[in-house]
Amino acid sequence: MSRDTREWAWEYSASRGNARLVLLSIADRIPDEQCVAWASLTSLMKRTNASRNAVRGALVALAESGELEVLDDLGGPQHSTVYRLPRAAAWLAKVAAARENDPGAYVEPLTDADPVPELDDERLRKHGIWPKTGSESDPRRQDLTGSESAPPRQNLTPPRVRIQPPSGSEPDPQNRSEPKVNRRYSSSGAADLTSAADWQVDDASLFWAQQQGHLARLAEHGVQAADAKWRHHRSTWSPRSAAAWAADWRAWIAREHSPAPQRPNLYALPGGTPAPQAGMTRADAHMAALLAAVDEPIGTE
Repeated sequence: MSRDTREWAWEYSASRGNARLVLLSIADRIPDEQCVAWASLTSLMKRTNASRNAVRGALVALAESGELEVLDDLGGPQHSTVYRLPRAAAWLAKVAAARENDPGAYVEPLTDADPVPELDDERLRKHGIWPKTGSESDPRRQDLTGSESAPPRQNLTPPRVRIQPPSGSEPDPQNRSEPKVNRRYSSSGAADLTSAADWQVDDASLFWAQQQGHLARLAEHGVQAADAKWRHHRSTWSPRSAAAWAADWRAWIAREHSPAPQRPNLYALPGGTPAPQAGMTRADAHMAALLAAVDEPIGTE
């Protein structure tokens, strides 16, 4: 469905410059005809290759033009902002109604009288979007970015991509079936910290891995192997909050290479030496193989 929304943005949107890039970036995330998607400010900066201030200005311009709406009562994974393209939703609904009986019927241009369809909360939940259970007066949403701790206008270059938990009280899990093992680990004090071995992968991280294509790239066994490797390397780290472990886990999965076929045993070649003995360093193993090759008869003795 993001294809139809992108076509609307290309053909009918009046946005220009950075605003058009931001609109297309959000439209590319839309899963169905409701034209609702979640996105963080950092991801929009990365996709558009624009500064924080440029993305913020584009979001404000799109909201003022009526082509973008911020759904303050909804939240995406990792407390990301939820957006809707109301005109795109109204246009898709009008096209569907006009071509229900005649697929080739002409559709009149969209007018202000054309209604925007109501949202289906059940369908939104399937895409990781849930109603907020906390206070709706949270000032974090007023700047259209979903981030209050972002530096003011001095920083004009995008920072390194890093997922940080937003400030304020931590709401209930986005998915009500999410295990509550991580809820007691917030950023409020030392008693809320946990080790990497005890941290459990949450639904938001799994949804992120699926949306970013890492599940398809690594396959289930590859993700499990990467998770085990991550826990081994983080076993000596000091306890951290669940949000910090989730951010580090995502960065690890994103860097993990796709599983490759087993490399051949170079020591099993004809005339080679047996596999290196336990306790040998790589340099010792290479030297042993070289000495074996030098000592091997070549038929001229």
